[in-house]
Amino acid sequence: MNDRLKALSDAGVSIWLDDLSRARLTSGNLARKIADDSVSGVTTNPTIFAAALTNGADYAEQLKSLGDEIDVDHAIKQLCSADVRNACDLFADVFTASNGYDGRVSIEVAPTLANNTGATIAQAAELHELVGRENVLIKIPATKPGLPAIRQTIADGISVNVTLIFSQERYREVMDAYLSGLEAADAAGKDLSTIHSVASFFVSRVDAEVDKRLALVGRDDLKSKTAIANALVAYGAFADVFGSDRFKALAAKGANVQRPLWASTGTKDPTLPDTLYVTDLVADGVVNTMPEKTMDAFGDHGEVGPSIVGKSAEGKAVLEQVSAAGVDLPAVFEVLENEGVEKFRRLVERTRYVGGEGDCFRQLIRETMRE
Repeated sequence: MNDRLKALSDAGVSIWLDDLSRARLTSGNLARKIADDSVSGVTTNPTIFAAALTNGADYAEQLKSLGDEIDVDHAIKQLCSADVRNACDLFADVFTASNGYDGRVSIEVAPTLANNTGATIAQAAELHELVGRENVLIKIPATKPGLPAIRQTIADGISVNVTLIFSQERYREVMDAYLSGLEAADAAGKDLSTIHSVASFFVSRVDAEVDKRLALVGRDDLKSKTAIANALVAYGAFADVFGSDRFKALAAKGANVQRPLWASTGTKDPTLPDTLYVTDLVADGVVNTMPEKTMDAFGDHGEVGPSIVGKSAEGKAVLEQVSAAGVDLPAVFEVLENEGVEKFRRLVERTRYVGGEGDCFRQLIRETMRE
C-alpha cells in the first residue's frame, strides 16, 4: 500500500483514476491500483476512450462477437460500455463498503449532444441500461441545455457525474438541478438513498487560460493562483447549498450530497509542482480524479495539504485581484466550457481514425471480421 496515497485517502479525499482501457483491465493494472494505491473509482471521457481504442487488437475479440454488419458508432458504444461494466465489477466491494459513495465508474454521453437536452436525457438512460451496473455514473456536461437533462436524469433515479464545470455561478446551477431532480424523484416515490452524484469542477485548465491573460497585462505576480482560488470559492458554495434547509429536508428522506470532484488536476505548466492540484485541494468528502502521471507523482513525493474548509473568502479575494488586473473571468469560463465541448466533439469524430493517419476505425472493424 502506497503510504502517501493512503494518507490522502485517510484525509477523506476519494482517489479516482482518470483513465480506463481494456488493457488496464485485462492486465490486472486497475485491480492493483485498487489494492495498492487506494484508488476507489474511475472517470472516463472521449479523450480516454479515443486513446484506448488505438489498441485495436485489445478489442478484436469483442468486435467479432458483434456480427458482420456493424455500425461504427454502435461498435464504439459497445466496446466502451463493456470496459465500464467490467470496471464497475472490479469496484463492487468498494462500492458496497462505502454505501455507494465510491466504487464508481463514469461513462459520458456523446459531447455532440451537449446542446440537445432531449437527446442527452435519452442517451443517459441508454448508457445506464447498457452498462447495467448500479455503480455506474452517467457523465453529463454542465452546459445550459445540460442542466435540465441533469435534473431529469436524477429525477429518473440515475446517478450522474456532472462535468465541465468552471465557475461558481454554473456550479450553483448544477447543484440546483441536482436538488430539483431529487425533489422530483421523491415526488415520484423513488428511493433517494440510491441516487448519487458528483460535480466535476475543472482546475488546471483555469490557470492555463488565465495565466495567458495575466501575462498580457504584466501581472505575473498572480500567475497560477486562480484555479485554486476558484475551487475554494466553489467549495464554499457547496457548503452553503448542502448546509441549507432545502437539502436538509431531502437528507431526512435519505438523499445524498452531490460531492465536489476536482477534475483536470494534472499540472499543465511544467514550472508548477506536479502535485499542486492535489495537495492544495484537500477536504473530507471530496473526490480528486487524477491522470496516472499525477497519481504516481503524489505517491512518490506528494504531501497532504491543510483542509480547504472555511477558505472561500481567501479564494474570493484572489479572484477579485485577478479581475481587477483586467482578466474577464466570466469570459474565461465561457471560453473553457466551449473549448471543452468542442474538443470532445472533435475527438468523437476522429475516433474512427484511431491508429494514425489513414487507419480508419471502420477499416479496423472490417479487418477484424475477415480474420
